[in-house]
Amino acid sequence: MEDEHPIWTALVKTALVLTILLLAGGYLGWVHPLGDSLAVGRGYAAGALALLAIVAGFLGLQMAAFGSTLVALVAALQVALAFFWPGPPGTFALYQKNLFFQNAALAEVEADIRGTRPLAVTLQEVSPPNEALLAALAAEYPGQLHCRTGRRGGTAVLTRLPVVPGSETCADGLAALQVQLEERAVWVVSVHLSWPWPYDQQAQVDALVPVLAGLEGPVLMAGDFNMVGWGHAVKRMAWAVDGLQAGPTGGSYLGFAPVLRLPIDHAFAPNGGRITFRPALGSDHLGLFAELEP
Repeated sequence: MEDEHPIWTALVKTALVLTILLLAGGYLGWVHPLGDSLAVGRGYAAGALALLAIVAGFLGLQMAAFGSTLVALVAALQVALAFFWPGPPGTFALYQKNLFFQNAALAEVEADIRGTRPLAVTLQEVSPPNEALLAALAAEYPGQLHCRTGRRGGTAVLTRLPVVPGSETCADGLAALQVQLEERAVWVVSVHLSWPWPYDQQAQVDALVPVLAGLEGPVLMAGDFNMVGWGHAVKRMAWAVDGLQAGPTGGSYLGFAPVLRLPIDHAFAPNGGRITFRPALGSDHLGLFAELEP
């Protein structure tokens, strides 16, 4: 059958090769940051490869169809597990939210935080107008750190737990605060990374990894990473704090909705945890309610 449709056969072969190359490139973020940009589309590339494999089978390209199907299944399984496999619920409740620098629904965000009663809150895009939320929660969450260096207003950590004196740490797109949790001290870290290549996410991660690695003790890290959880940049951040990603992941960024929702907001803990998504509430990001295990 392959010889009966030479043009279609050539087109499908070319499409198979290009799709496999794009899919493989998404695993090469450790070589070049372009790999992380490609990793964002891993699920879509796997789906496209599976469809091309079906067409290849009809055209008589049996070996190509079989090999492409295996590759597509392996890639799709990784993405599917991230989306559907729930993590084990932990004992430390954390509320994560990219506020959006022009949020007009701060009262709703405040009510949601009060309603879920987390031990700590991690925030991004804490612009001057959004600082009103920090003031509104100051009585219930007196331990506060707002690092203004970063994306659209900086990052913040709020907590109802006692703060370890002198632990306040700020970096580009990072706020870290150590709190006293019963008999041990635990770090709570808020992260906001820039967009991946061709933007400067890799350079920012290069600068933040030594900061994270220098935090002694258990680290709970959450934020808007602007990268999928299987991207190399996110893995580097997780490795730096010996953290496991809480699950499941989900389409938390709504800026391209309804066409596309990106799973770029994450939480990490030494023993992982479970994620429940909260409403957008005036933001272009969903909130995360993370039950983490230090």
